[in-house]
Amino acid sequence: MMEWHSLTAAECEKKLGTAKEGLTQAKAAHRLREYGENILEAPPGKSLLRRFLEQFKDFMVIILLLAAAVSFLTSWAQGDTDYIDAVIILLIVNVNAVIGLVQESRAEKALTALQDLTAPHAKVLRAGQTVQIPAQQLVPGDIVLLDTGDLVPADIRLLQSVNLRVQESALTGESQAVQKNESVLCQPQTPLGDRKNMCYSSTSVTSGHGRGIVVATGMQTQVGHIARMLTVQETPQTPLQKKLEATGKVLGIGALVLCGIIFVMGLLQGTQPLDMFLTSISLAVAAIPEGLPAVVTIVLAAGMRRMAERKAIVRHMMAVETLGSASVICSDKTGTLTQNHMTVVEMRDTSGRIAEHSPRERQLLDYAVLCTNCTVDGSHILGEATEIALCEAAKNKEMLDRQFPRVREVPFSSARKRMTVVVRLPEGRFRVIVKGAPDVLELLCRGGCAPRQNREMASRALRVLAVAVKEISTLHGVADASLESGLQFVGLIGMEDPPRPEVGEAVSLCRHAGIRPVMITGDHAATAAAIARTLGILTNGSVISGFELDAMPQDILTKKIYDYSVFARVSPAHKVRIVQAFQSRGEVVAMTGDGVNDAPALKAADIGCAMGRSGTDVAKGAADMILADDNFATIVEAVREGRGIYSNIRRTIHFLLSCNVGELLAVFISFLLRLPLPLVAIQLLWVNLVTDSFPALALGVEPIDQDVMEKKPIRRGSSIFANGLGWSIIVEGCLIGALSLLAYTIGRLFFDCSLENPIIGRTMGFAVLSLSQLAHAFNMRSDTHSLFERGRPKNGKLVAATIGCAAAMAAVVAVPALAAVFKTAVLSPLQWLITLALSLCPIAVIELEKLLQRDRPVTQKPTLLPNTSQKPNT
Repeated sequence: MMEWHSLTAAECEKKLGTAKEGLTQAKAAHRLREYGENILEAPPGKSLLRRFLEQFKDFMVIILLLAAAVSFLTSWAQGDTDYIDAVIILLIVNVNAVIGLVQESRAEKALTALQDLTAPHAKVLRAGQTVQIPAQQLVPGDIVLLDTGDLVPADIRLLQSVNLRVQESALTGESQAVQKNESVLCQPQTPLGDRKNMCYSSTSVTSGHGRGIVVATGMQTQVGHIARMLTVQETPQTPLQKKLEATGKVLGIGALVLCGIIFVMGLLQGTQPLDMFLTSISLAVAAIPEGLPAVVTIVLAAGMRRMAERKAIVRHMMAVETLGSASVICSDKTGTLTQNHMTVVEMRDTSGRIAEHSPRERQLLDYAVLCTNCTVDGSHILGEATEIALCEAAKNKEMLDRQFPRVREVPFSSARKRMTVVVRLPEGRFRVIVKGAPDVLELLCRGGCAPRQNREMASRALRVLAVAVKEISTLHGVADASLESGLQFVGLIGMEDPPRPEVGEAVSLCRHAGIRPVMITGDHAATAAAIARTLGILTNGSVISGFELDAMPQDILTKKIYDYSVFARVSPAHKVRIVQAFQSRGEVVAMTGDGVNDAPALKAADIGCAMGRSGTDVAKGAADMILADDNFATIVEAVREGRGIYSNIRRTIHFLLSCNVGELLAVFISFLLRLPLPLVAIQLLWVNLVTDSFPALALGVEPIDQDVMEKKPIRRGSSIFANGLGWSIIVEGCLIGALSLLAYTIGRLFFDCSLENPIIGRTMGFAVLSLSQLAHAFNMRSDTHSLFERGRPKNGKLVAATIGCAAAMAAVVAVPALAAVFKTAVLSPLQWLITLALSLCPIAVIELEKLLQRDRPVTQKPTLLPNTSQKPNT
């Protein structure tokens, strides 16, 4: 790529073959055919049908479709017309497919938003004539005229500029408008934000005017490179997607293998193939938790609603849980960590700090405000950010302008680094006021500008302005240079974009929760470092600039990534590299941003967070979540919510799978003992869709544990069955299955008339299986704390689900019409007493287990920190 910013204007004109009067119409037409239109190209898209069908290639979806087929075959083989299970499964699969299809359109929306940023028209010089043409017809070599308010239509090397300032924050991340100067010659490696002789497509002219030569159009512009990164950058799978996919594979393959073994064993024992097939199908129905996808979807949707109430609007459902796994938060500085509002924070003169509300402070502010070009519109002050800060501190701009009318101005320029005004005093004399860089005014003032005070303020990354004055009796014949000589230094004014007051506590909470906060900004290193130290982000890490990143290969960056807490003066490509480096070390990365330059990194991150107030449509289109209040503290609160949601999803999986293991065990053991099946297919379907699913849904909205932010984040790649969950599922499933078999055996041996048709035993086993699962749901409220320690359940939905499912179970047994459908019998009071006693056993057993765990001496609390080859998150 040509480094146009390192070439002189004459060299650029020569390389592009452009004359002073611009291109001829013929040459422009030839180049339009050669380079193509000045537009951002959309990638070739897939058809809607193809994208929809691709949603069904996930292994878990295939298993669910198989479960639907199994359920249908079971009903058909038994001559039953109840296909509700198959219908529900197919409905779940199609709803999930539609959700996935909607999420895939994010990149297309982001690219459309990029295209909307481009200028519709451009003023160009063609054959010596100024003409206005559609911006898409611009070609390299065209000479473009820029005025205040224009959108820059292409990447341009300036040829001439007059007080030209361009707002580039969406592209570079720097909040202040940039003063441009065509005479500056930059080094080839100069970061984007420091290329003073260039203007880039999709930025806007805030003041002044200029002209320049087009050096890149369309996809060759800087914003075009961002568009290309958006189209090629893949959105990573969320941790939950990976874990559910792995869980689906384990369950699906396990169920198929088990069914195959049972089918072969039955044939070897001489069982009829059709009967054995039906038995195998019953086992498959018992093994696969059909309600799991629906439960997860509903839990995530509820989490989305709660996050929206806290000003975190989630666009991508799976991102709700991803936040809970976040181990690194990469945050932009301006507007997220800071208030995005320049504020006067300190004033000094030669003797040191000026006392607040003193006459000396008022005098200094009055002089500074008179030397601004702000306008006051009611309660709003319009103008450049630093001048607005001065006027807001003084609060008397309109009164001063009336009292001391301006009669002359020497405007600010990047070469002069100062602004001068002359105001008329009431007695007829004139006061010259100069405001500018202290190092420049140092040479213009008698006695200098307090250099030691300036160094002390600059060391804290304050933006420092010096103010100097003098009085003259006449303006007649006085040149500008004479106005600005022999000045009397008044004072220094220090400004900054202050940190948000709540961010410091949020950063501290991040570190306490094992989350590494990182600042990634387009601002200068000194400014970024000062804010990062104030907030506690920069403690033992260091600062690295985009220039240094350019010289560092990706493998070295990945190796050293934990050495840095602040990345300054970075480009869009740098941000993607930083995110990928953390991801390569096993981190789950959340990335915040608001500009066009942030969009590729927002898409590459595990969770992209765009700013709702200041964010561009491009950033919002590429993000998973939008922060309505642009606040870092909201991200931390969303992480807390995400951790709670992950914990609840883990509870539901724990509950559902332990119940399914119980069902599977009851059927499998009875088969091995050559007993009549303890549960018929319709009873298994009832358990899976009612007494499993409704309590699982209620567990999904269990209140978040108070200590959720005291735990370390879940590591990327860790199993959802880690930390003993898999073992607990097996043990608790065995307990539920054993209780159901015990009830079945008691009913069959002591109450049934026929051992071959044990309707009482089957009813008692069915009732114990259902009711013991309802009791077991309360065990899921905590893995370690006693059910009685936690007090009255705060989750009313769990209580309601338990009561409702218990009543439905009683109706299935007691109501003759339902009993006929579900093949149950009416139980006597004694049989009910035995059933209820067995159903409450899971609570007693799990409470005993928790008691033994508390009494056992603690050796070392397991944590989820990076492995020894990595540095810890903190």
